[in-house]
Amino acid sequence: MALSSCSSIEIFKENTELPIAKPYQTFVIINKEVGMRGFSSQFLDELVQIQLQETLEEAGMKYDSQQPDVVIRYHSNEDTRQREVVNNPNPYPFWGYRVYDPWMYNPYNSGYNRVTTSNYELLQVIVDFIDPDKDQYLMTLTGVTEVSSPKTKEKKVEKTLDAVLKSFISQNNQTQK
Repeated sequence: MALSSCSSIEIFKENTELPIAKPYQTFVIINKEVGMRGFSSQFLDELVQIQLQETLEEAGMKYDSQQPDVVIRYHSNEDTRQREVVNNPNPYPFWGYRVYDPWMYNPYNSGYNRVTTSNYELLQVIVDFIDPDKDQYLMTLTGVTEVSSPKTKEKKVEKTLDAVLKSFISQNNQTQK
């Protein structure tokens, strides 16, 4: 399942040990209870905890740290990467503006292209949904996106987590029918 916006967010479902057989009404966020950070930034970690709790409560679930139906654990994988970018200064096609003699000078073959690198971060938001009675995974949902600047990271985390939670909520709601 892939959702699209400015950059794509892909959702992967993994670690399904136990199918969702009943609707889950209560949850606990284990990271919040034991003080375990899932992101390198404390601000992002708190943002994720708040968004998890608010989104699931808006979907009709209740936070219960004593007897939850589902245990939620999250973490991230923030991997810095580089990509090559080819900058071609000639925006015209081969025939372009050189109508009279197009073979005289061809910037596509002349080594005139500039290759630069750009840094980005491959961001994975990984959320485990665990049945506490059977101590097995209901599923692990991983949202993957690219972050091109630190300024956009917060928004990307929010959108990715939103996509992950929508996937879980839709699967949880299907069991109620």
